Amino acid sequence: MIARLLAAALILLPATALAQAPSTFGDWRADRPGGTHRVEPGDLPPPHATESVATQPDTVARPKGRLPRVPAGFVAELVAEGLRTPRVLRTAPNGDIFLAESGAGQVRVLAEGGDAAPAVFAKGLDRPYGIAFYPPGPDPRFVYVAETDQVVRFPYAAGDRQALGKAEIVVRGLPKGGSHWTRDIAFSPDGKQLFISVGSASNAGERMGEKSAEAIRAWEGEHGLGAAWGAEAGRAAVLVADPDGGNLRTFAAGIRNCSGLAIAPSTGAPWCVTNERDGLGDNLPPDYATSVKAGAFYGWPWFYIGANPDPRHDGARADLRDRVTVPDVLLQPHSAPLGIAFYEGDAFPAEYRGDAFVTLHGSWNRGKPTGYKVVRLPMQDGRPTAAYQDFMTGFILSDHELWGRPVGVTVGGDGALYVSEDANGTVWRVRAAK
Repeated sequence: MIARLLAAALILLPATALAQAPSTFGDWRADRPGGTHRVEPGDLPPPHATESVATQPDTVARPKGRLPRVPAGFVAELVAEGLRTPRVLRTAPNGDIFLAESGAGQVRVLAEGGDAAPAVFAKGLDRPYGIAFYPPGPDPRFVYVAETDQVVRFPYAAGDRQALGKAEIVVRGLPKGGSHWTRDIAFSPDGKQLFISVGSASNAGERMGEKSAEAIRAWEGEHGLGAAWGAEAGRAAVLVADPDGGNLRTFAAGIRNCSGLAIAPSTGAPWCVTNERDGLGDNLPPDYATSVKAGAFYGWPWFYIGANPDPRHDGARADLRDRVTVPDVLLQPHSAPLGIAFYEGDAFPAEYRGDAFVTLHGSWNRGKPTGYKVVRLPMQDGRPTAAYQDFMTGFILSDHELWGRPVGVTVGGDGALYVSEDANGTVWRVRAAK
């Protein structure tokens, strides 16, 4: 009831009338393993309650002896370094860990446990990012890799540390350029659907242009509810195709930048971690993690977190106001979530099983830094609680310096959590202490 009253009050109050709750909208100084956060739709300030600023700590070398902070009972270990923009991590059924080294245009393989130097599986790729094994299960025959404008696949057998054949193009013509170049991929558990995330080209749909109501109806009839058009056609969405690339279509729209895709083991549903838009102030709008429903619309660019209108669109698309799906877990605004993995191992305490881990790459559009950590999304009976907990912190040194920006996350065959960070180009293993 209180949240509903606050939400109603926000419509009436001027920007200067609302004070922010530090417990809801804090910064890196309060981060520590085990710390719990919860952002509710009713907590949102009005647009421009604070000035929108562009600021980010400088990247420095990791201080000697400095390790990420993890909860008591866990140990963080460095397993790879000297990498060029390491991004997505995915675990093969045999335990090998595949890494998209996006800055080098290649995919590497780390042996389980990270005991050997990473091998180069494939090179000469255009900003590789998403990685998936097909068919899902213990004996995949292909490794799929998402480049920025297409999805390719390589023949694969368990234990291969170098591709034994050339890349075969599976999906052509994904939108290229713009603000977001990352393309993540994941297969449905039955292997019949290939999900592909494509981020927006702009911050808030500034270059889309306008359509008549009749043209919008025709467009949505072909591309789905809330589908963007013009320079944003085929973007800000999760697409779906057959495993051979055929029947490419929109699965869900209005998702500004689903930087990380994963399949929830309890439901088989795709999940996205999403970077929301900038320019509305320090604490607006929240980033989020959410299950993605077929045919759903998540708001971008006209609305955010439900029926909250983006003032830059001056009331456009009022017809969509009551058709916006609210995400499952709201995250501190400008945290920049990039990766998600569900814990299905048995090496962590039992209460972790089924929970999700999300990497937060860190803010630039905020007065005080936030993000730069890995968080845990606790689940109850396979459903999110809407809260999240700090799990791996310590990458930021001050308001002005940082040494790590978490990106990729995967659960190894050994039950440990592997995390990539692209500030200093390293990969970390977090295991339960012996």
